[in-house]
Amino acid sequence: MTPAAGSTDLADADDSVLAAAFTAGHAGAFDVIVRRHQQQVYRVCYRFMQNHEDAAELAQDTFVRAHRGLARFNGNAALKTWLHRIAVNTCLNRLERKRPETEPLDARPRIDTRTEHPDVALARAEDAARVRRAIRQLPPKQRAALVLRTYRELTHEEVAAILGSSVGAVKANVFHALANLRKILSST
Repeated sequence: MTPAAGSTDLADADDSVLAAAFTAGHAGAFDVIVRRHQQQVYRVCYRFMQNHEDAAELAQDTFVRAHRGLARFNGNAALKTWLHRIAVNTCLNRLERKRPETEPLDARPRIDTRTEHPDVALARAEDAARVRRAIRQLPPKQRAALVLRTYRELTHEEVAAILGSSVGAVKANVFHALANLRKILSST
């Protein structure tokens, strides 16, 4: 049973009830979905883009696409998984457009002299930047599998559901991504 149009029960409803309520014409159900999942979707987008503005824009695009497609959501997967898949596909589509790679001038983190020696912090920041650049060089499927598995700490099964592939393919993509990262990082 779906909540009434003005019901406050939507905030406590599970995702499948929210999806059904939205499909039944309760626009407020989608607002609850967005509030519930916006941070997770943003984090996925940020891991791909490494840029707040792009990540925020792509998270918004993800929810626009979800809004358009929610009526066709069949519930075979969890709503969270479905939204992650839309976010990953949105990010991969943007990355395929091959924008020129630039790094903002203020990309280096501020050095806190109270904690560690500035040279150590600078070396760590440079290493992190090298790893990010190397990850951007990976093929899209390897990059997606690696980011979701390593940075989002999702299980192989969750990554497979998001990417629409098998668990074996995800494991292979992560394995090859790590091997390719080693090659890229050892050559730079």
